[in-house]
Amino acid sequence: MTRLVVGPFNRVEGDLEVTLDVANGVVRSARVNSPLYRGFEQILQGKAPLDALVFAPRICGICSVSQSTAAAQALAAAMGLRPAENGRIAGNLLLANENLADHLTHFYLFFMTDFARADYAARPWFAAAEGRFKAISGSATREMLPARADFLKLMGMLAGKWPHTLALQPGGTTRPMQGSERIRLHLLLRAFRGFLEQTLFGDSFEAIAALDSLSALRAWMTARPATSSDFRLFLEIAHDLELWRLGRANDVFMSYGNYPLAEGRLLPAGLWDAADAGRVTRPFDPAQISEDLSHAWMADDGIAHHPLQGATLPLADKSGAYTWCKAPRLAGRVVETGALARQVVAGTLLARDLVIEHGGNVFARVVMRLVEIARILPEMERWCHELAPGEAYCHHGDMPDEATGHGLVEAARGSLGHWITVKRGRIHNYQIVAPTTWNFSPRDAAGNPGALEQALVGAAVAAGETTPLAVQHIVRSFDPCMVCTVH
Repeated sequence: MTRLVVGPFNRVEGDLEVTLDVANGVVRSARVNSPLYRGFEQILQGKAPLDALVFAPRICGICSVSQSTAAAQALAAAMGLRPAENGRIAGNLLLANENLADHLTHFYLFFMTDFARADYAARPWFAAAEGRFKAISGSATREMLPARADFLKLMGMLAGKWPHTLALQPGGTTRPMQGSERIRLHLLLRAFRGFLEQTLFGDSFEAIAALDSLSALRAWMTARPATSSDFRLFLEIAHDLELWRLGRANDVFMSYGNYPLAEGRLLPAGLWDAADAGRVTRPFDPAQISEDLSHAWMADDGIAHHPLQGATLPLADKSGAYTWCKAPRLAGRVVETGALARQVVAGTLLARDLVIEHGGNVFARVVMRLVEIARILPEMERWCHELAPGEAYCHHGDMPDEATGHGLVEAARGSLGHWITVKRGRIHNYQIVAPTTWNFSPRDAAGNPGALEQALVGAAVAAGETTPLAVQHIVRSFDPCMVCTVH
């Protein structure tokens, strides 16, 4: 048995190290280390409750709207405030705008770049991958970045700026839209749809969203040449490298649900376990969330507490600890979160078929991140129609001197939760559990590894590899954001 420390990783937001125990060219166990502590939860203690809207978005410059949304929902719950209908719709548009932009960034800049490396020069698809995805010089970057920038103009119109907007409030949003501005929103969405359908998919959103099984996806792939679109080229690479054999965790998927409607949410909350005989979505109960600190550099009392009762107290020399990341669990269970989990929980047929066939894996995570784009952007087009010019965008209310609340949303990378306790008119406790905290968590007190630690077991490590390709593909398939992990 040999030990290999991989990291720091490039093209990852924040700092990440992975310690691998390797035997006979295969990873036997893994420990994931988030080596940077930040302390936003401590910064917020003693602040006025609404200050969370200023501080929380600054946890991350990539998913700041997700942080703003979770903070606003937690404050709304504490205030007993229901957002205005226009504010709800505008909030959905803002969150979807950021999430889809993140999916696009991950695919083009973080994930596909690895296939343009010289290690794959002998593969039949390498020339096409290098021409499209090589860092700096690849043609895909030159095409994607302007399209992404134009798409994010929607953020400027609805939120004033990005990142770190203050437009999202407990009662809705502060930027009303006039009738003529709705037309501009439609034009932005139509232009983005055109780029995605022509360049990313080479097909309509409706055709991509209609793919309902692995066999349907394979038939779609077979019907067109490898270079017809970037999605098709990814499928060619994935087929050749058998990416569905990489990165399987425990196939238990969780989603908080996303995009509130007048009643319910567009994407439902739930838990889905591939081991269930009926393979049905179970109800999600936020009261079952706890954070285990046994292997984190945090002071703890040996009890895994719910975030409302949790604490974030650094203890850098703690024996047996190896990361600043806590170990969140749902009813004591390790779960995976992200686009694949959202779509599995929502009952998307392709997502479930991928998981039933090969479990959660690198291939399934990337496919469903892209399919989610095709499924959500048409909803954004519908939300634009629902905005009612002249009606309220934000309701106002007062914060009680004593209150609690939580905000649960789905960021691009998965389930994000904020929990606030207010005492004497000030923030007494504020706890955050980010998507990568779930996916990259350490072992808990029972010795159960987190989702990534499980997914890395079995990855191939070739002789002389110091940064194994298989390990990189698995890590990047989760699209980690380490600054959110340690907030």
